[in-house]
Amino acid sequence: MNPLLVAARAGLSRGRIELEQTLTSPGDLIAFVVMTGGFLAAMITTRDTPVPGTDFPLGTRTLVSVLALDVGVYGVLWMADRLVGDREDGTLLRAKATPNGMLGYLIGKIVSVSGQIVLAVVTTLLVGAFLVTGLATGRPGSWPALAWVLVLGLPATLPLGVVLGALFPDTRTTGLIFLALGGLAAISGIFSPITRLPAVLQWIGEAFPLYWLGLGMRSALLPNAMAASEPGGSWRHLATFGVLAAWAVAGLVLAPVMLRRTARRESGSKVAARREKAMLRT
Repeated sequence: MNPLLVAARAGLSRGRIELEQTLTSPGDLIAFVVMTGGFLAAMITTRDTPVPGTDFPLGTRTLVSVLALDVGVYGVLWMADRLVGDREDGTLLRAKATPNGMLGYLIGKIVSVSGQIVLAVVTTLLVGAFLVTGLATGRPGSWPALAWVLVLGLPATLPLGVVLGALFPDTRTTGLIFLALGGLAAISGIFSPITRLPAVLQWIGEAFPLYWLGLGMRSALLPNAMAASEPGGSWRHLATFGVLAAWAVAGLVLAPVMLRRTARRESGSKVAARREKAMLRT
């Protein structure tokens, strides 16, 4: 059998096992509930507030936009955090020592984190749908639109998590990624229309995939009239596809390079030194 195919099958199996472990780990489940619950809380606090200039509930708009946060936060933060953790405990080193092990490792991580993202999106949408009104889920094309945005959003964010995971030295520093994502969410139109921000902040927000993920989610699940609150007064489907595709291509080119670079620098002595430092801290 083709060695690459063997590695791919091993990666798929690894990803499934990691996803099952995440769903049965108390620590991971608590983190999932806290993060998803926090996103839903942001929606609940604004469900009786109208979107500026309309009578449409801001909470409904926030709920749909939070689906983009599910993709962005889990795709970038969790991927980076798990990569750093695997580097610290020697998992990455063991993968490097296996024929085509890095391919299997990367596929496994993509499957595991993608599964968590889909679960977060479904949970957020199902729970939120009982708490807000105005979702256009019955409109023809809503679910296919949500599907293509989600499918394109995964390669636009997961490779970025790999790149950041390769750059950050240890798990204590990956919290900076969460802070950066929080700041980016504030200027990406997640909690209020981006048109209310100064032009320079709008330009910065539109440079990153989080805004376009949110725009794509809103175009799928909100009434068409809500496009009036977006820049240009339209959903800009072509621009959404183009920006997310550009981030996906750039990430898929850069992520394997960064991962191989990180793996080449790993050695048994470095793993042992990190374990000794961790024991001393404990």
